[in-house]
Amino acid sequence: MYIEELKKGELETGDEASVADVPRRGIAFLDAKRSLIGVGGRALFYPTLLYNVVRNKIQSEFRWWDGVDEFILLGAVPFPADVPRLKQLGVCGVITLNEPYETLVPSSLYHAHGIEHLVIPTRDYLFAPSLGDICQAVDFIHENASCGKTTYVHCKAGRGRSTTIVLCYLVQHKEMTPDAAFEYVRSIRPRVLLASSQWKAVQEYYRLRVKSACVPSFLYNPIVKALPSPVATKDLVAFDDSSVVIITKADLDGYDASCDSCIVGNEVWAELSLVYRVQFAGQGALARLSCLWLCCHARQKISGEKLSRESSCSVGADNLQGVGVDIHVY
Repeated sequence: MYIEELKKGELETGDEASVADVPRRGIAFLDAKRSLIGVGGRALFYPTLLYNVVRNKIQSEFRWWDGVDEFILLGAVPFPADVPRLKQLGVCGVITLNEPYETLVPSSLYHAHGIEHLVIPTRDYLFAPSLGDICQAVDFIHENASCGKTTYVHCKAGRGRSTTIVLCYLVQHKEMTPDAAFEYVRSIRPRVLLASSQWKAVQEYYRLRVKSACVPSFLYNPIVKALPSPVATKDLVAFDDSSVVIITKADLDGYDASCDSCIVGNEVWAELSLVYRVQFAGQGALARLSCLWLCCHARQKISGEKLSRESSCSVGADNLQGVGVDIHVY
């Protein structure tokens, strides 16, 4: 967005027409700038293309394309005669960031050689692909690479627009920072050069698609799934709050607190809480096991004594109300 500073006295209070005119002038400026660059780009296209061809012929280090990854070629606009050569190099996809007047190979020729063609028209020199176009191009490269296919990414000279796409791919799928990715590509293709808008697009892509994705979503919105409330059935029994259930280590097989998957499994977290303290009515099996233990414990403790009326009701009945179980691991 273009922001223009108003001169003193240009805008007065209540002048709604002047307020509405500010963004219009900004948009008009951008349109004029874009049109001017478009006209200049058309005028310079063939002279600069000829310059690149001549340098490619006389300088061996001035290559038309370079392999920056096992499945990525970064280079200049191809000619129709280059399509069979690209096919021999294993290229199965081409990303064209040129505008129509810069494109020298029609999509039909690529398709005739079994090559997919993704066209993302982007104005030369000072402009960058949109975030949506970058995402589409990066996904296109990644899908081909996942199948062992090579993608050729090009603009006019293989310096700015195409480099923007390749850098975004590297920061997402090769775990590089924007600076590291740029230095890596420049070490392979020294003439790469990004405009300020193109470099900003790479940094924005890195911030939105890479850094934001590194933080697990549950840290922002942690949700622990609670265990279902026990349903009163005839299989459930209750215990006195002083009841104790003994669980051996063998009973805890399968509960590995060091497991990495436990950090994202809310249900596993809920299960692990059983190891330390349980404050709910047990299922029928656990209830019967605990009843058996309590009966044995009570008989040993009060052997030869007469049970009181209240204590005799709390051990053998199926209609007790309070629940409280402490679990100790021996």
